[in-house]
Amino acid sequence: MNATNQTELLRVLPYARRYARALTGARSSGDELVAAALSEPLPDIAPRLALYAAVARAAPASGPDGLQRNLLLLTALEDLTVDDAATILGIDRELAERELEAGRLALRASAATDILVIEDEPVIALDLKRLVETCGHRVVGIAASEAAAVRLAAQKRPGLILADINLGRGGDGSNAVARIQEAMTVPVIFVTAYPERLLTAEGVEPTFIISKPFEPLALAIATYQAVNGGRVPDVSIAS
Repeated sequence: MNATNQTELLRVLPYARRYARALTGARSSGDELVAAALSEPLPDIAPRLALYAAVARAAPASGPDGLQRNLLLLTALEDLTVDDAATILGIDRELAERELEAGRLALRASAATDILVIEDEPVIALDLKRLVETCGHRVVGIAASEAAAVRLAAQKRPGLILADINLGRGGDGSNAVARIQEAMTVPVIFVTAYPERLLTAEGVEPTFIISKPFEPLALAIATYQAVNGGRVPDVSIAS
């Protein structure tokens, strides 16, 4: 592989790690998946697509549900086109579109949970609230500061936390999450404009990250993956 391709692979590596973590539902298993992918020759396609393809290929086989999960994550979370997702997964566009729609239908049938939003910007917080409620979830509190987040989490015992990193004068969202997780086990999705800053391979990194600005479908997929540990909904219950 030439130097240009190596440089491009290093640039997109944080995003491939995000994809792998969302795919497996855990930080450690996601990183193990990326390591396994990099231990094998990469497909002869564009470097970014090749890395995603290697991760998808290294993932445990999981049938049609796994295909739908990959398509949803690649197109919504990683913001790739359907054509690129089809290339990554080695399928034709028609199949990709059909399975993607089936995955979206199944996603709408997924179970709801109680969500705590940690965000200091009122407009963004209300937008997050609206979007997660559209996905069928319940927002049990909005915290604009680190202290309020810890207090609300103890009171409401949420099933999921959506957290920004920078809370302005209110503190740090990652510190709030760390304090909350000392008292309870709860999945967390970090919402940030700079996801690569959270995937530096230094210190403790989050499992689930979505980028600002984000599409509602990306948020829906991330919340499902976080709550269900990487499992996809059973498409047979979709109507």
